[in-house]
Amino acid sequence: MSKPYEKLDRVFVAGEWRTGKGDTLKNICPWDESVIFSMKTAQPEDVGEACHAAAEAQREWAELPPSARAAKMLAIGDILEARKDEIAEWIVREVGGTQVKAALELMLVTQVARQEAAALPYMVEGAILPEEIPGKESRAYRQPAGVVALISPWNFPLQLTSRTLFPALALGNAVVLKPASDTPVTGGTIFAAICEEAGLPKGLVSVLPGGGSDIGDALVRHPIPSVVSFTGSTPVGRGVGKAALDGDRIKSLELELGGNSPIVVLDDADIDYAVEASVWGKFMHQGQICMIANRIVVEDAIHDEFVEKFVARVKKLPVGKRDAADCFIGPVANRDQFDGIMEMIGKAKDQGATCALGGEPDGLVIPPHVFTDVGEDNCLVANEIFGPVAPIQRARDEAHALELANNTEMGLSSSVFSRDEGRALAFAKQIEAGMTHINDQPVNDSPFAPFGAVKNSGVGRFNGRWAIEAFMTTHWISVQHGKRQFPFSAEDL
Repeated sequence: MSKPYEKLDRVFVAGEWRTGKGDTLKNICPWDESVIFSMKTAQPEDVGEACHAAAEAQREWAELPPSARAAKMLAIGDILEARKDEIAEWIVREVGGTQVKAALELMLVTQVARQEAAALPYMVEGAILPEEIPGKESRAYRQPAGVVALISPWNFPLQLTSRTLFPALALGNAVVLKPASDTPVTGGTIFAAICEEAGLPKGLVSVLPGGGSDIGDALVRHPIPSVVSFTGSTPVGRGVGKAALDGDRIKSLELELGGNSPIVVLDDADIDYAVEASVWGKFMHQGQICMIANRIVVEDAIHDEFVEKFVARVKKLPVGKRDAADCFIGPVANRDQFDGIMEMIGKAKDQGATCALGGEPDGLVIPPHVFTDVGEDNCLVANEIFGPVAPIQRARDEAHALELANNTEMGLSSSVFSRDEGRALAFAKQIEAGMTHINDQPVNDSPFAPFGAVKNSGVGRFNGRWAIEAFMTTHWISVQHGKRQFPFSAEDL
């Protein structure tokens, strides 16, 4: 393998690495709050240059045969595999990930490149449509959307960037990417290096680290991008959506926003299995995942047994061991995130919740917390926690469990546990969410499954044929093979 990537502390505009001219960004390691590097960010003028270069490169890229674009996606997959140790170290260092989180994220990203993105060029289909007019043939052509504006988050930056970047490229688009300021490398410049190494055309991908209020807003409002793909909080997503509609060009939107995902454990569930799945689905990456279990709803008949076993299992989780392969709980992303979680823990206690398991933080590492006696208006169930805190709600019966599960304005992921799959399916169909997993926790993604939300958790779907809907347009073209008679009066019809 070639030497480790360099220049990751720079911006990548129109195929060129350069020192930014914007504000200074400090890249902080969550494990010890040390400065990994400082860099000058992009500036709004870079957005226009990147978008124009992308539009020019995209035209030739879209004309390539499917095999050529698929080959580049496979090459990206090979690079991810060859550089997995280097990339994993960046996930640990910059994101505050554990070793298991880094390995999981790399596995998911490699699947996106090798499976989904490599297959997508061959999945594009048009259609010949029925037509009433004699001699007329109606055709529906699929064409690339053009340039995609991508704004990615800090929590699972490698995965949540790749799931737009790779499919959009595979389908013939160009991409201008603004990563989160907490993760300029793992959500941004490392993709520039990977695409450059894979030999993608110059200008097809640009990476512009910088603030959301200047770079992000300028990118969303620029007239060249026709699609905006954003993953982040619901309040920020609302602003992105408004900006995408207020600019010179109305853009289509792919928004994955906040979550408040429930795990529901019905009274006939395999309790030991439900506990194991719930611990993973609540505390993976310190709970900093959009589709993580924000709360656990357990039927009254098994509530106490579940809580006892859940607390006992959580006590065994290795915490704060950066280099340990089995460490499960690492630091939260930054000091602001830490302060918000600690404030929520205190407020939950004030609102009457019982802390069944807790502990004192070490730096940005918050030990896993478990709360019971959680009221329906408690801050832990009313808000997205995004931290290692598990509120467990007691449901009187199945109907009450469903009521509690749906008591949110969010609707991303969810799960339900029952030994009776028919019962679980009937329950799952009534959950107001874009995704529900039976006898599994809610953190699931698959290259060809529709990933998306309802209510205030977003619009659009990612993955597989849903990516074709997201990143391509449909062009109706009709051909009149013979002369038609045009009606000039009502009697001609």
